[in-house]
Amino acid sequence: MNKKLMGIITSLTVVAMFAACGAKEETPETPGTETPGTETPGTEAPAGEELEGSVIVDGSGTVYPLMANIAENYMVNEQPGVSVQVGRAGSSAGLKKFIAGELDFADASRKIKDAEVQELEAAGKKMGENVLEIELAYDGLTMVINKENTWATEMTQEEIINMYISGKYKSDDKVLWSDIRAEWPKEEIKFFGPNENHGTYEFFYEVILDEQDMVSNVNLQQEYSTLVDLVSKDKNAIAFFGYGYYASNTDKLTAVKVDFGNGAVAPSLDTIGSDLEYAGFTRLVYTYLDLDKAKENPAILDYALYVISEEGASKLSGDNGFAPIPAEKHAEYKTILEGLK
Repeated sequence: MNKKLMGIITSLTVVAMFAACGAKEETPETPGTETPGTETPGTEAPAGEELEGSVIVDGSGTVYPLMANIAENYMVNEQPGVSVQVGRAGSSAGLKKFIAGELDFADASRKIKDAEVQELEAAGKKMGENVLEIELAYDGLTMVINKENTWATEMTQEEIINMYISGKYKSDDKVLWSDIRAEWPKEEIKFFGPNENHGTYEFFYEVILDEQDMVSNVNLQQEYSTLVDLVSKDKNAIAFFGYGYYASNTDKLTAVKVDFGNGAVAPSLDTIGSDLEYAGFTRLVYTYLDLDKAKENPAILDYALYVISEEGASKLSGDNGFAPIPAEKHAEYKTILEGLK
């Protein structure tokens, strides 16, 4: 293995290790994003010239595998001299860093909130002028159960929603499977999910549950790997997270087929989409780009163009459990980014 490739793998591994320590721990400071050399800020490097510098990305744990894969391919195949550092602090934590000017990109598994847009404006950044919202791909919120659970392999959308709402079945929220359907076991359901740092939690709470209180005994975790482990070891467990984490753990978990009114549908790359069978639990995932930094640093702009290129999110979405969005959308972003040169 050559030294450049070893450095790339080490960089991604170190970022992931710090992220795994939890959202309450401070992530290490990353090098500035100045591009060494004599290029004039805001100008494109001549065709074929190798760039140098750093690109700092953080945010959604759901988006992390996709963005890390894009970054790895970019550093190996396009610009070995550019270090793209990808973290997974969570959507909210990433956007907080982005607003503070600490990041070049902020990944999010939900749309930026109005309050966050206001915070950006207070920091002198306007959406569309200083910040570009990039739709990366479609994700399908996936309900997962233990492999030994043979009864809840299919559920209606209403059953899933109601079981997670506090007080809907039991005042103490100690819901039994038999409370959902009488023929199911009289065993207490163990509820799991990602914690409040994640856009997946916010999407589930705000969109799916319509901001109704979640059961008080839900076990929320920072790390998706922890959720996979917990559900795989408890016959009565159920959890929710992005399709990609299920797709990479099909040997440990079962995905619940969801009936949105026209028969049970399994989440898959063929059913996840805004106008497909799994639309009821489909969401867009995003990355937010600081356009001012992209104008000043050729490495940031070049990486942004790679993300929305045919070799970027469009090609790698499926490999990471996401359904690609229409190519025309990324073409619109390319026009905007090309205009910064």
